[in-house]
Amino acid sequence: MAPSGPRSIKRGCQRVLYWIPVLFIALIVAWSYYAFVLQLCIESIEDTGEKVVYLLAYHVIFIMFVWAYWQTIFTKPLNPLKEFQLSHSDKELLEREDRGESQQEILRRIAKDLPIYTRTNSGAIRFCERCQLLKPDRCHHCSVCDKCILKMDHHCPWVNNCVGFSNYKFFMLFLAYSLLYCLFITATDLQYFIKFWTKDLPDTQAKFHILFLFFSASMFSVSLASLFVYHCWLVCKNRSTLEAVRAPVFRHGTDKNGFSLGLSKNFRQVFGDEVKYWPIPIFSSLGDGCSFPTCLVNLDPEQPSSPTGSNSGSKSAAECRQFPSKPLRESQSRLLSSTPSWSESECAADKDKKGATNPVLTIENEA
Repeated sequence: MAPSGPRSIKRGCQRVLYWIPVLFIALIVAWSYYAFVLQLCIESIEDTGEKVVYLLAYHVIFIMFVWAYWQTIFTKPLNPLKEFQLSHSDKELLEREDRGESQQEILRRIAKDLPIYTRTNSGAIRFCERCQLLKPDRCHHCSVCDKCILKMDHHCPWVNNCVGFSNYKFFMLFLAYSLLYCLFITATDLQYFIKFWTKDLPDTQAKFHILFLFFSASMFSVSLASLFVYHCWLVCKNRSTLEAVRAPVFRHGTDKNGFSLGLSKNFRQVFGDEVKYWPIPIFSSLGDGCSFPTCLVNLDPEQPSSPTGSNSGSKSAAECRQFPSKPLRESQSRLLSSTPSWSESECAADKDKKGATNPVLTIENEA
C-alpha cells in the first residue's frame, strides 16, 4: 500500500504537466485576439467599413476554430466494447495454459465471432495484455492514456488527448480552422506590417503587436499547412498516422490500402454523409469504431461471410449493439453496397495470395 501514494502523486503531476502545451496554445490565441481586435482593428484601422468586415470575418473564423479545438480536447476517446474484453473464465483459462498452442486456440475461439480481421506482424491475434482484451481492427494501446483507443491516430500533446475515431473529424476541423485563422490574420495584417517598416504607423504600442502578430501567424501557417496537407492525404487514403508508419497486417499479409474504399467513401467515413455537417464540429463519422468495411474482410476463412450488397438486414444489425457474422453498421454497409473502388481481379488476387499463407497465431501485446 505504501508505494501507491508516491505513484498517485507522480500521476497527478504528470496530468498537470500534460496541460502545459494546451495552456501555451490558449495564451497564444488569447494574445492574438487582443492584438488583432483591439490593437489592429480598433486602434490602427481608420476605415470603418474595413474595420467592420475584418471584425465580422475574424469572429466567425475564431468561433469555429475555438469550437473545433474544444471538441478535440474534451471529446473522450472511445474504448473497445465489452464484447472484446475477456470474460473472467477466459482469463483464468488463459492463465492456466502454459503452452502457446493452447493459448492460441483460446484467442482464436474468442475472436471467431468478433469483427477482427487484422493481425500482428507475426500473424497473431492482436491481444492487449494490459487491458486484457482483443484489439478491434485499427485499435491500439496508448501508453499515455493507458487505454486501448478505437482507430487510434496518435496522442497529440497540443490537445492533451488521443486522436482517434471519436474526435478525428474534430481534429481535422481544428487543423483547417487554425490554418484559416492564421492565414486570415497574415493577409489582413500584411499592409500594416509593411507600414511598420515604412514608418507610416502611429508611434504607439499597437505597432509592436502588429509586427509580432504577423510573424507568429505566418510561422504557424507554415507548420499548420504541412500538417493539414498530410492529414488530408491520410483521409483520402483511409489511413491513420500509425498505419502510415506501419501498414496493417491481414491474414493474407501486409496491405497499406486494406481499408481504402476510394476517395469519396474514405472522406465520408470520417465526415459522414450529410454535407451540412462537414464544416461543423459535430460528430458525424460513419460506423462504430470497432469494425470497418474492407474488400478483404470476407476473404478471411476464419470469419463467416455474409452479403454486403443489400441494406435490408444491415439496419437491424446496426440498431442492436451485437456482432453478427458480418458486423457492419448500416452506414458501413452503404459504403460497400455502392460501386466499389477496387476491382474483382484485385480481390481475387488477394484471395489467392492469402490462401497460400496460414500463419501460426501467438499472443503478442502491442503497446
